[in-house]
Amino acid sequence: MPPAAHPLTAPLLAGNRRALAQAITLAESTRPEHEAAAQQLLAEVAGQAGPTVRVGLTGVPGVGKSTFIEALGVKLADAGQRVAVLAVDPSSARTGGSIMGDKTRMPRLTVHPGAFIRPSPSGGTLGGVTRRTREALLLCEAAGYGVVLVETVGVGQSETQVAAMTDLFVLLTLPNAGDELQGIKRGIMELADVCVVNKADTDPKAANRAQSELTAALSLLTPHSAVWQPRVVQASALSGAGVEGVWEAVQAYISTVDIPAKRRAQTAAWFDDLLREVAWRTFLEQTDRAALARLRAEVLGGRLTPVQGVRRLRPPGTGPESSDSE
Repeated sequence: MPPAAHPLTAPLLAGNRRALAQAITLAESTRPEHEAAAQQLLAEVAGQAGPTVRVGLTGVPGVGKSTFIEALGVKLADAGQRVAVLAVDPSSARTGGSIMGDKTRMPRLTVHPGAFIRPSPSGGTLGGVTRRTREALLLCEAAGYGVVLVETVGVGQSETQVAAMTDLFVLLTLPNAGDELQGIKRGIMELADVCVVNKADTDPKAANRAQSELTAALSLLTPHSAVWQPRVVQASALSGAGVEGVWEAVQAYISTVDIPAKRRAQTAAWFDDLLREVAWRTFLEQTDRAALARLRAEVLGGRLTPVQGVRRLRPPGTGPESSDSE
């Protein structure tokens, strides 16, 4: 007899915002019974979403990510789109909760009937997203949100995971961002599909210069798509100028790139990531902890190199430690 439908399935598919919030909370829980229930829910709503657009956004400190996301989100919601924002905040070292409060910086979008905002603590997870951002994204789509904007923690070497779960990656920067641009790692620049020079109205000449410099820099990098050349546009989230142009660039990307194929590749990579996680956890559970501790002590004592120490580990069930002949 098949298991009963999860109580959140029907209201979630009907677009109920409270049900969506509860579903994401369930997916983010680390309790085993909640994880099982969340996977049941995800399985029941899989394939129910219509056409969607997933946009990842990141930017240098002070670039105005939240203000820009609100300006874009309100414009889209006013035009009849249902917009979900997954805002990933740094975690409090004391409570583990979100410490930036992105909802408080998007007051117009927060109360818009066509929008849903979910701030989530990163929980120390690298990559600019939370461990369950993918699940939250799928739940938003199942609830009928056709545009999902994923705001990352910020720019850094680990802020590239969001590109592995969205259709396109938007990098926000500033007109006079010379020093800040030095902090943007090449990997992020290579992943950017659209670059936005925000706050362009504060210094138009500097904005034009920044647009030219970014365009030139991107032309020197190896494109990650054979059919799309990254675009650089100007905008002012505060006044709304240029925001429509950013969305036009997004739509141009969506119509150019094979999004279904990209999503299939992302799903395969997600499966592989989870497979490695399970394999590592299983290995540790089945490995002789005493033998592992002895090998660690020999490595720390300088009697073995780390490589020799790892090579002496035997896969679970294959017998005692081997001798290293090197």
